[in-house]
Amino acid sequence: MAVSLLGVPYDAHSSFLQGAAQAPKHVRRVLHAGSANYWSELGVDVDPSRWSDLGDLDVPDDAETALDAIAAAAADATDGEGRLLSLGGDHFVTWPLVRGVAANRGDLTIVHFDAHPDLYDQLDGNRFSHACPFARIMEEDLADRLVQIGIRTMTAHQRQQANRFGVEVNELRSWDGRLPTDLAGPVYVSIDVDALDPAFAPGISHHEPGGMTTRQLVDCLHQLAGMQDDGRVDVVAADIVEINPDRDINDMTAMVGAKLVRELLGLLL
Repeated sequence: MAVSLLGVPYDAHSSFLQGAAQAPKHVRRVLHAGSANYWSELGVDVDPSRWSDLGDLDVPDDAETALDAIAAAAADATDGEGRLLSLGGDHFVTWPLVRGVAANRGDLTIVHFDAHPDLYDQLDGNRFSHACPFARIMEEDLADRLVQIGIRTMTAHQRQQANRFGVEVNELRSWDGRLPTDLAGPVYVSIDVDALDPAFAPGISHHEPGGMTTRQLVDCLHQLAGMQDDGRVDVVAADIVEINPDRDINDMTAMVGAKLVRELLGLLL
C-alpha cells in the first residue's frame, strides 16, 4: 500500500487574501526541521522512508485546467491501494482532489473540519471560489455523505444548501466533541485549518474567533483511528488547506500543519 504526500499550491480563487499557495513548502520545511520527531501520537512511525513525497503539482491559474490537473494527480496517487495526503492551497483544491479519489474509491464519506461550510452556490459570481467546493462536490455526487465539524459562520443561503444536499452540519456552539459513531466505508478527511481558533493557528486568511483547539481536532483524528482499527472506516485520503504563511507568527501555524501531517499519515499508513 503506497502512501503519498502531494503539494497543491493553488489559491487563484481565494476570496479575501491570497497566500495559501505558499503553504506546502512552509509546512514541509517545519515538518523536516528537526523540532519534532516523525512519530504520531498513537505510536505510528511516519518516517519519510515509509511514504513518498510527490512534490508540488504544477497548477495553472485557469480553474477548469486546474480542476483537470489536480483530479488526474489524485486519481493517479490513489490508483490500486494508494492513499494520498494533500497540502493546499485554498479549499478549492478539495473539489478536484475528491473527484480524483472518488474515481477509484466511490461511496466516499467526507469528514470536513472548518469554520465555514463552503457550500455557497457562488460567491461574488464565482462558482470556483474556495467558498464553494462542497456545493460542487455534492452536485457531482462525489460523496455519499458529508459531515462538517467546527462550523460557526452559517449564512441563510448556506443553511438552505446544507438542507438541499443533506449535509450533516455540526455547529461548534452545540458540538459535544464527538464524531458520529455510524461512520463507515472509505473516508476522505478535509481540514481547513481555520476550523481552529486563531489563537492556535494565526497563519490563516480568515480569522474566525471561537474555534476548536488543536487538542480537539487531533482527538477527532484519533476517534477516526479507533473506527479504522475496528474495521468500520478506511481513511483513504485527506487534505490540509488554507494555511497562509504570510500571516503566520513564529511558524506556529506551520507547526500545527506539520502535527496534522503526522497524525494523518499515521491514519493512512
